[in-house]
Amino acid sequence: MSTPSFDADVLVVGAGPAGVAAALMATSLNMKVLVVEADNVGGKLETIGALENVSGNWTTGPQLAEALAADLSRLEQAGRCSLVRSRAVGVKGHSDRVEVLLADTQVLTSQAVVVSTGVAAMTPSDTDWISAAPSLPTSPLWRAKPEQVGPRTYVLGGDRPLGTWLRAHPQSSATLHVLAPPTDDYKLVEVSGDDRVRIFPVSHVAVSQPQHGADFILEVENRQRERSTYAATALLRNLGNRPAAIEGLKVDEVGYCPPEMQHPRIFIAGDLRSGRFQRITTAQGSGAEAALAYYYSTALQRV
Repeated sequence: MSTPSFDADVLVVGAGPAGVAAALMATSLNMKVLVVEADNVGGKLETIGALENVSGNWTTGPQLAEALAADLSRLEQAGRCSLVRSRAVGVKGHSDRVEVLLADTQVLTSQAVVVSTGVAAMTPSDTDWISAAPSLPTSPLWRAKPEQVGPRTYVLGGDRPLGTWLRAHPQSSATLHVLAPPTDDYKLVEVSGDDRVRIFPVSHVAVSQPQHGADFILEVENRQRERSTYAATALLRNLGNRPAAIEGLKVDEVGYCPPEMQHPRIFIAGDLRSGRFQRITTAQGSGAEAALAYYYSTALQRV
């Protein structure tokens, strides 16, 4: 009976911090690795303007992203890993293999897969506390420069990039008016001592823009059901993330992919696991751990 032929020992879907860590660990264990990534290596690191809880003396996300790209390039040049520039849209586990379906209908096979597709930024239409037209012209907070933040700039949502933005611009005296739902309260603790933030606890916000280029009209209902109206010259979104699960993964009630719910040949790493540990260092650790978990699960077969 012939031995099945696979494209790789391990497929890694997603080349963010978790995916690159998985590739590094797997190749160090002499496994053949294919990394599937349609966008930039480093994932969402380009959105992080300041790093303070990641070892290695990095000061910005883009710096770390550049280093991760260099890691993969080094592995490719050594013939230990290949980077497939495509988008994975589905995954299926079998008793003897796992299949990853790409957007161009190509199917890659391996003995195991580490899925680290992470999360995608939410828009107002993804929330249940904002009413707005799908075409509402908002910009992400992380792109805003201090000189673009005026006295009537409002921020939709109090997700953690708020603290990152403040750390990235310590000299800025701009005030951010943050409209925050109850689900963001625990995230706002880290910026509670910064007088550049004014928090508006809300239950619902309706946003309109009567004319193109005119002020945004914000009809705000607070937690006591009292209503106020504000005019904003600029509107920034900071709404958090939603899981970027691909077809074939088992998801929980909020869309994340707990590792224990998956097929034995499918390993989940990084932010896709849950909303509780969305940090760069935990993502890297989970990527390396996923590769090790597969390696040790097959150890007896190699003896």
